[in-house]
Amino acid sequence: MYPLNPSEEQKKYLKKLKQNAMLIQFFRFFLFFAFLFLWEICARTGTIDSFIFSSPSQIAEKMAELFHNGTLLRHISVTLTETLISFLLVTLLGIVCAVLLWAFPRLSAVLEPYLVVLNSLPKSALAPLLIVWLGSNMKTIILAGISVAVFGAIMNLYTGFCETDPDKLKLIKTLGGTKKDALLKVILPGSVPLILSVMKVNIGLSLIGIVIGEMIGSKSGLGYLIIYSSQVFQLTTMLMSIVILCIIAIFLYGMISFLEKRYLKSHK
Repeated sequence: MYPLNPSEEQKKYLKKLKQNAMLIQFFRFFLFFAFLFLWEICARTGTIDSFIFSSPSQIAEKMAELFHNGTLLRHISVTLTETLISFLLVTLLGIVCAVLLWAFPRLSAVLEPYLVVLNSLPKSALAPLLIVWLGSNMKTIILAGISVAVFGAIMNLYTGFCETDPDKLKLIKTLGGTKKDALLKVILPGSVPLILSVMKVNIGLSLIGIVIGEMIGSKSGLGYLIIYSSQVFQLTTMLMSIVILCIIAIFLYGMISFLEKRYLKSHK
């Protein structure tokens, strides 16, 4: 059996989609570089105060300076390590707790109000308490990162597990399958797209939690660099740290998105 050749209409449609995607990418980069250009020009001409607002060239110079003396790499590695550990633990805890809530409906009925309350708490208020209770160390910072994301992850995954196709669950039960069979053969395999989607959210939330923890009780990391530089009015260093955090967030989100696309492509 030979593959069908696309018709002229299909070729035109695919070409139009490709052109539209390229146009969107062009305007994304155009807006970004236009913003940097205007920022630089305004700082150089005195339209804005370069001491307060800095400029892209000053940020690049400061980044190069801290990179060469090793300070920048040390702070980035600390934040990145804490974020990845926090993210992995959030993902694991989220899946395990959601499975337990799905497997034991009474447990879910008891704990659901508490999960809602914990998820709605301002997480920036929890970080100082954790540091007072547990001390200022990497474990506490990681726990602060976990606290920001884990409750929402549990609730989203549990809701997704409960919305699994009931007909598939009935079929497993009719064929003599147990709850374990339903979990391993229907619930978890069918929830992989949901898990990946939740992971995309959690990676950003974990980074936020880590930065909050570092700003309150750490002597290293980008969060510490932000709060320290703001206290001594080194605003270029502070803006540089924020820019690096944005780059890290984009990179981590892109990794999860890449995994999601590969999974969806392999299961078409």
